[in-house]
Amino acid sequence: MIHVTFRQLQVFSAVARHLNHSRAAEELYLSQPAVSMQIKQLEENVGLPLLEQVGKQLSLTEAGREMLHYSLKITQQLEEMDEVFSAMKGLEYGHLNIAVVSTANYFMPKLLAKFIQAYPKIKVTLSVANRDAVIKQLSNNIADLAIMGQPPIDSEMFAETFMQNPLVVIAPPTHPLARAKKIQAAQLASETFLLREKGSGTRGVVERFFAGHQFALPAHMSMDTNEAIKQSVQAGIGIGIISRHGIELELETNRLIILDVEEFPIVRHWHLVYRKDKRLSIAALEFEKFLLLESQDLMTQAKQVSHKLSAK
Repeated sequence: MIHVTFRQLQVFSAVARHLNHSRAAEELYLSQPAVSMQIKQLEENVGLPLLEQVGKQLSLTEAGREMLHYSLKITQQLEEMDEVFSAMKGLEYGHLNIAVVSTANYFMPKLLAKFIQAYPKIKVTLSVANRDAVIKQLSNNIADLAIMGQPPIDSEMFAETFMQNPLVVIAPPTHPLARAKKIQAAQLASETFLLREKGSGTRGVVERFFAGHQFALPAHMSMDTNEAIKQSVQAGIGIGIISRHGIELELETNRLIILDVEEFPIVRHWHLVYRKDKRLSIAALEFEKFLLLESQDLMTQAKQVSHKLSAK
């Protein structure tokens, strides 16, 4: 295998263009002996003469013409490589894997659409799963970033708060407590609650709420998704506790209402989570910055919708 350096190819290309060592040296800001040394080393590596001197005229040998052909191709590819990496630094290209818990999927598509519009050449992969699966994707280094309400208690993970996540008590509009004010825990103790599976963040909120008022957890049904909870509450099977972000459409169409319960909404937070030992890409760092900025707009929009619904 021929061993050549990019510097040798640069020097040879300059000499081949000018057919003059002095002019090549001026172009490259080198001394003439340095240029001659680079050409000599390249010829030794190739094992063939690349230039020949006839009188005062310097010309390329057959091997030299072949070397110039490959030198130009290699130089072009290296320049293209430089352009690609420069573009990646400028967020022209890149790949970003994001994992989110199912509740966050109510607002993430809108955020991602805006991010992709701003950076159309960044390829984004979105995975929606339950909390355990999202944490596993982080641990296995499949996901670059994750979004969840309850971050893992893990020294290997970094969690950054970016937006409030208010949990509210929902019921059908026909519920007997629909117009009640300042509903107490005792008034809910006889209700049937529709809850997420054991270990979920929202279920833990319900358990702590009733335990704090010395009540056992009321009669309840476990469901795997927030969508199932919303549909079941609409059907009158029971009441639920869910993120305010996941019920905008149902509130606007009067399919669900928020009960006025003392101590609610319970405000938790959304977190951006990633491994501490992971070196985030430029695209990931830009998305982190983007998320912190855009979440403020989301909160403002949610408040506007809340005021609008309250005024009805």
